[in-house]
Amino acid sequence: METLYHQTNKQIHEVQSQMGRLEMTDRQSVHLLENELQARIDQIFSHLERLEILASKEPPSRRQNAKLRVDQLKYDVQHLQTALRNFQHRRYAREAQEREREELMSRTFTTNDADTSIPIDETLQLNSNLHNAHRGMDDLIGSGSGILNGLRDQRNTLKGTHKKMLDVANMLGLSNTVMRLIEKRASQDKFIMVGGMLLTCVVIFLVVKYLA
Repeated sequence: METLYHQTNKQIHEVQSQMGRLEMTDRQSVHLLENELQARIDQIFSHLERLEILASKEPPSRRQNAKLRVDQLKYDVQHLQTALRNFQHRRYAREAQEREREELMSRTFTTNDADTSIPIDETLQLNSNLHNAHRGMDDLIGSGSGILNGLRDQRNTLKGTHKKMLDVANMLGLSNTVMRLIEKRASQDKFIMVGGMLLTCVVIFLVVKYLA
């Protein structure tokens, strides 16, 4: 199990390092990097399934600690998956916005009585601004939804990890002071998550109110 654990942990750190290259990669190559990252994330999930099986077969004295280590890896890779999906959503929205802008700028309107084309630069600019505002709002809403989903996933993982930590603490006979510190940290994480969700909702409301 140790060999597979260290191999998986190394892959997670490598994916984290590659994620930083996404914003700097050109448009022609970015989808190739996205596919590569997704393939590596899928491989990590496959390794985690194997690690969960191996952890359940560990001796009772080491089983809880092994499961906690696997849960931490699972938490890390879920965070990477959420970050990749958010980047892809922003890229898709940005590319769609650019295509629509190009289509609008290439159009002209003609009069009913003549074949003379009438330039409509001001109208195009207005339409372009409206599309930009709506696309920006959709992008922000999509990112907010992705963040909220990520926070929910993280909360579920933390709840499971917290329960297992309490089980391990009871088994090892840790002091009541340590138990209270663990519970206090869990409560703080919960408040941070709720605060993040409320802040995201407020930002989305302001965007909808002032840009729509």
